[in-house]
Amino acid sequence: MADVATKHPMEDEVKKTEASSLVGKLETDVEIKASADKFHHMFAGKPHHVSKASPGNIQGCDLHEGDWGTVGSIVFWNYVHDGEAKVAKERIEAVEPDKNLITFRVIEGDLMKEYKSFLLTIQVTPKPGGPGSIVHWHLEYEKISEEVAHPETLLQFCVEVSKEIDEHLLAEEEEVKTPETPSLVGKLETDVEIKASAEKFHHMFAGKPHHVSKASPGNIQGCDLHEGDWGQVGSIVFWNYVHDGEAKVAKERIEAVEPDKNLITFRVIDGDLMKEYKSFLLTIQVTPKLGGPGSIVHWHLEYEKISEEVAHPETLLQFCVEVSKEIDEHLLAEE
Repeated sequence: MADVATKHPMEDEVKKTEASSLVGKLETDVEIKASADKFHHMFAGKPHHVSKASPGNIQGCDLHEGDWGTVGSIVFWNYVHDGEAKVAKERIEAVEPDKNLITFRVIEGDLMKEYKSFLLTIQVTPKPGGPGSIVHWHLEYEKISEEVAHPETLLQFCVEVSKEIDEHLLAEEEEVKTPETPSLVGKLETDVEIKASAEKFHHMFAGKPHHVSKASPGNIQGCDLHEGDWGQVGSIVFWNYVHDGEAKVAKERIEAVEPDKNLITFRVIDGDLMKEYKSFLLTIQVTPKLGGPGSIVHWHLEYEKISEEVAHPETLLQFCVEVSKEIDEHLLAEE
């Protein structure tokens, strides 16, 4: 790694080895106001949130193997570069939390059309004696031919993403400082790897939620249609379920359905959850795994508690994980 405090003119940033001009390195520093730890955590702990910070550049990041921020894990990016929608499948090569450093190796996707190898290292260093940090980007690569350009535009892309993540992190800090009751409002998310197809899993909630009780009878006792049609926005469904050892009910309105994204959102409008929460939304999105069977089920819970005494719904998120696994087993048994 180059010293992050060292600045390099752009023309000096392409470093060619004696062996071949196909091999190169590009580096740049970006000054940010956010802390080094928080910026590092965006890539190491929650890269699936980067799209919220930089939606024009990053459309999504899915976990394909392993765990977020763990060496050997595989992540899959959807991004826009040079005006084109692109993808990158990357393996995490190195993580050093004490140095706020993470390295990704591109193993598949658009970059592999032009490069034999491509590594991206992001290291964030606190500014000495003041707030803010320096984000050091280090790209190391081997082109497949002389005709391929050095990735200066990708380095600029990294700079833009860094600045937008910085703004996002600062905005989050401002929300925490507001005099309202932000600790009552919360979000919980998790991913569940399944073997079934994304379409079939999505259809269980969008097309036949009354069959979920067959898949997970210990958790879900039934789902009835009260208004509208299955899987239609505005329709009302009524769930009977067991959570934390107690029989409970939930009346929910379908807020959003996006079949092309295998996404559905339910808003709880009546039932046991409304005793503790002013609002409660559950979004389920299922994404096919790249290059292989199986899918990733992403659960997103968004809620506002009625008081500080109410716990964040971690046990309900675990309930969602259990139901997902049982639905997966049910779908595989049907095949």
